[in-house]
Amino acid sequence: MSTPAPADTAVPLIALRQLVKRYNLGQPNEVEVLHGLDLRVAPGEFVALIGPSGSGKSTLLNILGLLERLTDGDYALQGQSVRDLQDQALTLLRRRALGFVFQFHHLLPAFSALENVTLPALMAEGRVSSAQRERARALLGAVGLAQAMDKRPGELSGGMQQRVAIARALVNNPPLVLADEPTGNLDTASTDAVFGLLRQIHEERGTAFIVVTHDPRLAQRCDRIVELVDGRIARDERVPPGAGQRG
Repeated sequence: MSTPAPADTAVPLIALRQLVKRYNLGQPNEVEVLHGLDLRVAPGEFVALIGPSGSGKSTLLNILGLLERLTDGDYALQGQSVRDLQDQALTLLRRRALGFVFQFHHLLPAFSALENVTLPALMAEGRVSSAQRERARALLGAVGLAQAMDKRPGELSGGMQQRVAIARALVNNPPLVLADEPTGNLDTASTDAVFGLLRQIHEERGTAFIVVTHDPRLAQRCDRIVELVDGRIARDERVPPGAGQRG
């Protein structure tokens, strides 16, 4: 196993301690998917999460995103343990602290790009303020879609749709964005453009990213690689500067 990346002495953004996830608890077919993971991610890190299919990446990302509960161990987000939080508290924390970008953009086809970006604000507060709408406009401008705000997803290319999804993930200004194969459905040119945009956002805004990818080329463009194999961390190391071509 590789030497773990050095721990940050400040309060970590993410701290996992002996995290375990089991399914079908108490049943004959009970299965343990994650086996005692220890992991710390500092604010502002850009981390690639890699590993073969079935290694537990999606399960871990769902737990980090507060979409699934852990079975044993602990998970602290911004210093707050989430283990015993009730569903409503988890929902509020998710809306405040997390943004999500998925392989499939999950845009609502009947809504414009601008309306799709404002959805998290609408869900969080039940309304969209003028300030939030202006922030959504600014984000769409930042991802190169200033001229496409009123277009619906069906009028946009795949790369443009994913840019809308990235703007949507940022509209509530979360400290952490979880990206699950965000370029998995894109061609090479769009992949490079979208991944370069994630790096740009990270560098300009200090947003932390955890990016699940099967593409070793993209992993080398991150600052740190965490590899899962059979539900355990097999590698956790910094990427040497210049090891991958930066977008």
